[in-house]
Amino acid sequence: MSNFYRLLTLLFFVTLPFSVFSQAKADTTATAQKTDSINTVNIKEYKTRLTTLEKQRIADSIKKAGLEAQLQSLKTTDNLKKEQLQKELENLNSRDSARLAEKKARIDSLRATSKGYPVHGFFNDTLFTIYSKLGSFSAKDRAEAISERIHNLGEKYTFTADSLKVQDSDATTDVTDGESIIISISDNDALWNNTNRQALAKKYQQLIGTAVMHYKDETSFITLAKEIGLAILVILVLVFIIRYSNRLFRWTAVKIQQQKGKRLKGITIKNYNLFDADQQIRVLLIANTLVKWLVILLLVYIALPILFGIFPWTQNFAEALFSYILTPVRKIAVGLWHYLPNFITIIVIVFVFRYVLKFARFLKNEIERGDLHITGFYPDWASPTYQIVRVLIIAFMLIVIFPYLPGSDSPVFKGVSVFLGFLFTFGSMGSLSNIVAGIVLTYMRLFKLNDRVKIGDVSGDVIEKSLLVTRIRTIKNEIISIPNSTVMNSHTINYSSDTFTKGLIIHTTVTIGYDVPWKDVHAALIEAANRTDLLVKEHAPFVLQTSLEDFYVAYQINAYTREANKQATIYSQLHQNIQDTFNEAGIEILSPHYRAARDGNHTTIPTSYLDKDYKAPPFNFKQD
Repeated sequence: MSNFYRLLTLLFFVTLPFSVFSQAKADTTATAQKTDSINTVNIKEYKTRLTTLEKQRIADSIKKAGLEAQLQSLKTTDNLKKEQLQKELENLNSRDSARLAEKKARIDSLRATSKGYPVHGFFNDTLFTIYSKLGSFSAKDRAEAISERIHNLGEKYTFTADSLKVQDSDATTDVTDGESIIISISDNDALWNNTNRQALAKKYQQLIGTAVMHYKDETSFITLAKEIGLAILVILVLVFIIRYSNRLFRWTAVKIQQQKGKRLKGITIKNYNLFDADQQIRVLLIANTLVKWLVILLLVYIALPILFGIFPWTQNFAEALFSYILTPVRKIAVGLWHYLPNFITIIVIVFVFRYVLKFARFLKNEIERGDLHITGFYPDWASPTYQIVRVLIIAFMLIVIFPYLPGSDSPVFKGVSVFLGFLFTFGSMGSLSNIVAGIVLTYMRLFKLNDRVKIGDVSGDVIEKSLLVTRIRTIKNEIISIPNSTVMNSHTINYSSDTFTKGLIIHTTVTIGYDVPWKDVHAALIEAANRTDLLVKEHAPFVLQTSLEDFYVAYQINAYTREANKQATIYSQLHQNIQDTFNEAGIEILSPHYRAARDGNHTTIPTSYLDKDYKAPPFNFKQD
């Protein structure tokens, strides 16, 4: 199965250059057609003017030939007529020079915008370029015809470089092979190349001869045999390297498995087991396999350009394969080099803001410890204020860094930034209200951690304060999360804020009938408070008579404590002590709806508190 996957990989990389090359060729053809159209439009005017100049040149040549014939027929004594004819000849020569200069000037102006048609050699290389037409042949037709003739020379077994000859004619200079004309060079061709016809013809003669002989050398049996042998050698070396690379990675896989329990004992980060030994080995084996395939693919990718470079027909593929890696690497390197000044600027900005944050943290620590006092600024404000300042400093740093980021001026980058801002703004409207409320609560100092509070109908200890919610643990260990906006809109009772300085007053109410003296009730309540453990002794408890009802009096016992978080325990013990002290004093708690009909009824006080000789009173009847 592994060999099958290797074969697929090789086929993929072999066919990839061909597909890419075909696509590139199609794109190049489309571009060339567009450029050819532009070239045709650009030189249309030049061709029209060239035709006019050529007609003038032919007419002037005929006239010049007639004038030269008249000069030869004149007698030596006819000097006046001779001077007149000589002047006309000079005018014709100057007009011919002016036409030549105009041609050259027009060609120079068209050279930057016009595109020539390449004459191709044997391995898709360009030998030279044709810019002008000749007779009824356009520049494109001439280039295709010349390319075909050169290819035919490559198939000619008896061809040698000396077979090409240069021959002059009236209008052109020809490069020939025997009776066959390979290329005809006109004055316009010479003007396009800034030379004369004879020099250009000799240059083309040398280029064509060298290309044909190189093709014959490259396609000879001996050369092909050497190239095939070299290709086989490259394939054998590649197979050898891949085979031993597989052995190497199999060896590393065995070594990894052998390290279980030795060097590979898992990864633990601050008491968190990120990987156990088996998971760590599994991850390393996967990484070993990935590295193996990356190495194999890299070896194949390196070998393919070498193979393609051996044969002249596929050398372009080799260059293309290398360019797929070298071009991006070069672009990345150039981009990094140009971005280096901005990167250094970002490093300096981050360095400066880092020390600004350190200074802000130093001030926060000093205020929290109490070493630095600022009038009107409380120590518990230091940490939240530091967090707010820290966010503002980081936000300002990002604003300063933003212009130096790569692509920050790109419309796409700006569009994504606007979209994210829009999404964040409208997606977090409720959260923003809670955040604002959380900041306000911090500076209102309504409560702090571990305070016993009552928010709305929820009572408990504050265990967490965040920008979004406040979490409270009730006396039943229930965790209740209250949004900060709800806290802002509710009334809050803090039982712990003044507990350590003034104390928290614990109070409870009992109702006793009018038949019991109030002094006895006060004494019993105060004694119950004094027996309660978590009530302070330095502040004496006191009793308030809060109301006089129809059947009873309401007595409220008030006592001080510094344990606001233990109110349930204090109240429970206080109620127990009230029952004990009232029973000891012989006071019955008959409230709130208890009728005291004593005749014939046993007292409600427990028997252990009664005298041994206690008896229930008899029923009293009164009969008239």
